[in-house]
Amino acid sequence: MPYVSDFSPDALDDRITVHEGAQIVEIDFEGLKFRSSADVNAFYDHVEARLQETGEPQWFFMVNTRDYRVDESAWFAFTRRGRDLNEGHTMKTVRYDADPDTVAQIARVKGTDRENPNLFGSRDAAWGYLSALPSKRRERRAHTPSFTKDAFVRRLQFDHEAKILEIDLSGMNILHARDVNDLHNWAEEAIRATRHKWWVVFNYEGTRIQSPAWVQFSLRSEEFNKTYSMGSVRYAMGSETEADKRLRYEAKSTRPNIRNTRGEALERLAEMQAEYAAARG
Repeated sequence: MPYVSDFSPDALDDRITVHEGAQIVEIDFEGLKFRSSADVNAFYDHVEARLQETGEPQWFFMVNTRDYRVDESAWFAFTRRGRDLNEGHTMKTVRYDADPDTVAQIARVKGTDRENPNLFGSRDAAWGYLSALPSKRRERRAHTPSFTKDAFVRRLQFDHEAKILEIDLSGMNILHARDVNDLHNWAEEAIRATRHKWWVVFNYEGTRIQSPAWVQFSLRSEEFNKTYSMGSVRYAMGSETEADKRLRYEAKSTRPNIRNTRGEALERLAEMQAEYAAARG
C-alpha cells in the first residue's frame, strides 16, 4: 500500500469516527506516514477538536495501526501527543492490525507472556472487546480543585493605560481539566467585565501542566486567545512545558511567542502592537 501524507482537515475527517452510543472513538492510522512533528500535531489537533465537539471527556479508543509509519523526527511528538490524549480522555485504548503477518503473530503468542491483550487482528475483535467493557463515565468523580478564585484573581494585573493584562501562572501545578477550566473561567470573567480585548503576557515560571490537563489546556487557551486577546507572549517556561507548548503550535498559523524573561516578553509585545498599528494604519 502506498503511504499517504495528507494531513489536511478534510482528509483527516474520515479517519476519526465518533460512535456515540458505543462510547467509542475510532482512529484510523492505516497507510499514513508521519514525516514530521507538524504532521503529528495536525492529526492530534483534529482528534482533540472532534472530542471537544462531543462535550464528553471520556471515551474508549479503537485505533487501526495497520501499515502506518512514523519517521524518527516525528517520534517525540507522536508519543507525547498520544500520551496526553490517553491520559486525558481514555477509558481504554486498544489497537487492531489486520495485516496477515500481524494476525499470525497474534495467534502464535496467544496465551504466552508475550501476548499483548490490547492488540487485535481485526476491527470486529477490537470492537467486541471494547463493547463488553463497562463504561466508567458514571463512576467519574469530580476532580478536586487545586486553586481558589480569590487567590487566582489576585494574579491578574490589568494595566489599563497600556491595555496589557499580565497573567501570573508561576508556581502553579495544573493537574487536570477541572483546574484548566477554573483558571480560564475566572480569567475570562474578569476580562468580560472590562468590555474589551487585551494584550496578554503570561508568566510561566515554575508552572507545571500535567498530562491529564494538556488537552483541555490547549483547547481552552486557543479559544481564550481568539476571543479575549489582541496578542499573547509567554515567558520563563520550563523546558518540558515549552516543548509541549511549541508542539501544539506547530500545526497552527500563529506563533507561540515564548521568551526567557518578562522584559523580553514586553519587548515582543511592543513589536506586536507596532505591527498591529501599522497594519491598521
